[in-house]
Amino acid sequence: MIYTGYADFWFRDIRLPERVGKFAALGIRHIDVWAWRSKGVLMDEVAAACRQHGSVINSTFDEAGGSLTDANDLPLCLDAWAESLDSAQRWGVQHLFMFSEQIDLVPSPSPAKRGRAEVGVIQGRVKPPSRDYTLQQKYANLLEGAARVMELVEKTNVVVWFEALNTYHLHGGITVSTHELAADVVRRINHPQLRLAFDCYHQQRTAGNLIQGLRDYWGLYDSVHVGDVPTRQEPGTGEINFANVARELQALGFDADGTGKIGLEFTPSRPGYEQETLDAVRAMFDFNARAADNRPTRA
Repeated sequence: MIYTGYADFWFRDIRLPERVGKFAALGIRHIDVWAWRSKGVLMDEVAAACRQHGSVINSTFDEAGGSLTDANDLPLCLDAWAESLDSAQRWGVQHLFMFSEQIDLVPSPSPAKRGRAEVGVIQGRVKPPSRDYTLQQKYANLLEGAARVMELVEKTNVVVWFEALNTYHLHGGITVSTHELAADVVRRINHPQLRLAFDCYHQQRTAGNLIQGLRDYWGLYDSVHVGDVPTRQEPGTGEINFANVARELQALGFDADGTGKIGLEFTPSRPGYEQETLDAVRAMFDFNARAADNRPTRA
């Protein structure tokens, strides 16, 4: 199993590039970085730190890439994606996220002003559309725009993860807010470089039905994100039964070829105990390693 570390959530008391080394010390060498555009020169530093530690930037996204559901935004979207792909190749990024709309992130409140239920929750608002569209028009625009983006993507070796985002703390009407719709987009576009990102946190916030979703969309995803609800901290801190999620993934054959990814997109509940947090997650999801250890040996 490959564990990918979300640098914006872990080790938040040190600079972003230094977090790469912290992850490497835990044995995590696939690094995910939110919102590359606002990071500026830090992305160059993160890429350099990855080279130093034998790591890679697993994923990022452009927080100012426009809304694919808005036909008037399509030129902006295509220009932004061209820039993202160019940057991704320069930094060695393996995956870029695609969403139905641009999400304008809202600054998080200070720790003193937020409750426990808001620890790892980042608020955001959907970029307002340029005009009123029906839902059917938005979806048609999305499919056309995503297909156009993939024409750019196929000139590279970057893989795109399409992700549904929740409506609980992302306000303003996100069009693709369930894995059902995200999977439909992936199936309709039908491109080998377009995959589904299965995010347990977002799905539980919006629709639940995690086990059935894992079954229904099997074959579309190779990455599962495991933030718990409501605090977006590690598995076991909230309402999701991640032990059952892990058992279902094992039954489906997830990571049978060693390429399955568990995205650690959560804020650890105990700063300073990141090793223990990772060990607890691995105890749930290292099922293929356990199965191999339990195989009888020949005399």
